[in-house]
Amino acid sequence: MTSMTGGEAIVSGLVAHGVSTVFGLPGAQIYGLFDAFHQAQLKVIGARHEQACGYMAYGYARSSGKPGVFSVVPGPGVLNAGAALLTAFGSNEPVLCLTGQVPTQFLGKGRGHLHEMPDQLATLRTFVKWADRIEYPDNALTAVSRAFQEMMSGRRGPAALEMPWDVFTQRVQASAARPFDPFPAPKADSERIKDAAALIAASKAPMIFVGSGAIEAQEDILELAEMIDAPVVAFRSGRGIVSNAHELGLTMAAAYKLWPTTDLMIGIGTRLELPTMSRWPYRPDGLKSIRIDIDPVEMRRMPPDLAVVADAKAATSDLVKAVAKSGTRKIAGRRAAIREATAAAQAEIQRVQPQMAYLNILRDVLPHDGIVTDELSQVGFASWYGFPIYAPRTFITSGYQGTLGSGFPTALGAKVANPDRPVVAITGDGGFMFAVQELATAVQFNIGVVTLVFNNNAYGNVRRDQVQRFDGRVVASDLVNPDFVKLAESFGVAASRVTAPDHFRPALEKALAHGGPYLIAIEVPKDSETTPWTFIHPARP
Repeated sequence: MTSMTGGEAIVSGLVAHGVSTVFGLPGAQIYGLFDAFHQAQLKVIGARHEQACGYMAYGYARSSGKPGVFSVVPGPGVLNAGAALLTAFGSNEPVLCLTGQVPTQFLGKGRGHLHEMPDQLATLRTFVKWADRIEYPDNALTAVSRAFQEMMSGRRGPAALEMPWDVFTQRVQASAARPFDPFPAPKADSERIKDAAALIAASKAPMIFVGSGAIEAQEDILELAEMIDAPVVAFRSGRGIVSNAHELGLTMAAAYKLWPTTDLMIGIGTRLELPTMSRWPYRPDGLKSIRIDIDPVEMRRMPPDLAVVADAKAATSDLVKAVAKSGTRKIAGRRAAIREATAAAQAEIQRVQPQMAYLNILRDVLPHDGIVTDELSQVGFASWYGFPIYAPRTFITSGYQGTLGSGFPTALGAKVANPDRPVVAITGDGGFMFAVQELATAVQFNIGVVTLVFNNNAYGNVRRDQVQRFDGRVVASDLVNPDFVKLAESFGVAASRVTAPDHFRPALEKALAHGGPYLIAIEVPKDSETTPWTFIHPARP
């Protein structure tokens, strides 16, 4: 037994789970926790805004597969960070929020204590997978272990723990922290696997869709795809599970060309947003579907013809064996048709300019294992299909939340998790200004992210919609921006300006070689960008 405070007990639990880095912004209610971080010699990355703390933890988790941890004050701090927790929930990432509460004697009293909000714990539970309050310091170790157990079991997701202000510094005799085993995953029903193999055997043109729930099944998915000559496509989070360098690893643009003849849809660890949520405008006649997902709720949200509730890796491995046993034959000419679709889509994508000119150079210069974060911007949208991805966890988005301003702080967290790999943040001028203050964080902690700020002096997508859909009535979408090069330099960030794609390559090479934080301001004339939506919401053929 060891004497420790409530804050020290939480940190002991973090250390027992392998946590060495925390993102945070200290405040009165959590002084005891930050003091415990310091005494345990954890690396604490202090941000300039709570939302950035959350998104850095998200980028850390998304790029590494390990839990990301951040700490902010209760009330306003939690609400500021709420967007990042909601993104982690939507993207199924293990992000842990540690926050405070009013002192014990004020709990539930509604007296208006500093940062008090009505039932913070109930609010947190609406956008995290699991949340709890630690009211006594001797409960801290168990609560931390439960949080990690919940985050890492089944369909992964964020968790939150709150502790009253006074409990962080209360002392207790506690034993060593003990991690809990994950909850066992459901095992695939052998008869359903056999039936899935039969559906595949009857198919002439299957297509596999993957999401982040399929990352651990990467090798099995490629084996299955090669056995049945099935293209593999991901929208955002599953990109790279099958490399775009492989002829079966398709972007959404290439896959859509094969969609009219597809007769079997196999979804593995994915919501199937592309083919079932109005991205693609129709389903081919007679289409059958198989879904493999660890979350049984998914089968009610979008019922397939055959549901396999199980861990993606285990179930896909079983399916590969069943398909091999059934003697499934390949369809003549299938690979040729896939190559033709890829080539045709690639030629069409090049019309999206100047976005593709910049993305082509970025892909050519960046190593295959380099990490890119997108942002809601004209280049960011085009990157969903126009930027080849070669490995999972190297292309990071905010998922279906689509949080403007998330890309830059997410990139900072990814770089902290992967200090030896290049990390590039694609941002627009509007989104970048949501988190511009984190340039100071990048300098203070020497986080060497290369940030591309595409400046069209507008919320470009909003402006296009207003012009095209509302008779040109432009409202609050034109922007007056600072000089981004001078702004970056005022923070101590090296910077350069690019005015055309021809000048981008040397600027990017210089930025990557620099090693520290670097910003490239890319000036794009207003209304000059081709709409990127042609391939995200394609027309019915």
